[in-house]
Amino acid sequence: MTAPDGATEISRGEHDLPDVSSLTVGVLGGTGDLGSGLAYRLAKAGQRVVIGSRSVERAEAVAAELGLGVRGADNAAAAAAGDIVIIAVPWDGHRAILQSTRRALAGKVVIDCVNPLGFDKQGAHALKPDEGSAAQEAAALLPDSHVTAAFHHVSARLLLDGEAEQIDTDVMVLGDSRAATDIAQALACRIPGMRGIFAGRLRNAHQVESLTANLISVNRRYRAHAGLRVTDV
Repeated sequence: MTAPDGATEISRGEHDLPDVSSLTVGVLGGTGDLGSGLAYRLAKAGQRVVIGSRSVERAEAVAAELGLGVRGADNAAAAAAGDIVIIAVPWDGHRAILQSTRRALAGKVVIDCVNPLGFDKQGAHALKPDEGSAAQEAAALLPDSHVTAAFHHVSARLLLDGEAEQIDTDVMVLGDSRAATDIAQALACRIPGMRGIFAGRLRNAHQVESLTANLISVNRRYRAHAGLRVTDV
């Protein structure tokens, strides 16, 4: 099996994952809480990270705050710079950012962590895109990319907490390419305490994205930053 360009292929056992430590990660929407939190944790683990924003000045300012060698750029430049690119924009900007960076993302592993949610007086509730999920919308808009879905249930507040040494949670990874999901899993495993767990093909992404609404309810009731653990794996 051939890995997407830039990943080092290794002999594979049931749980073997590729070495992604030398790859650059671009984070589109990297000035938001989740994007900057993932950037901080990955950079802290030794990953090269470029965060993108609609404003170069905003991206550079947040990158300076994060430190750890994180660089700031506009979204197009961050997409071009990344070997792996994380999509962490708000749902209402999802389609536009993918359309504008489609060419730069061709041939790359794209990790979509966008949750289509609505909010009303009863709290958070899941939305269902026409394609079925945000990840499937990404796959439709980026036919030349290796689209995966991951990082939906990670607390941005914990990611940005400099006193938290580990992020004790599992990350459910979905995708239609084994090589691409292996890379997404390996990237999650770079963060201490975190595991990437394969959770099915992109057609199953809707329920994973939707579960975020339930976790928001858990967090509000228990004043927590809940994540997930998959047992017996």
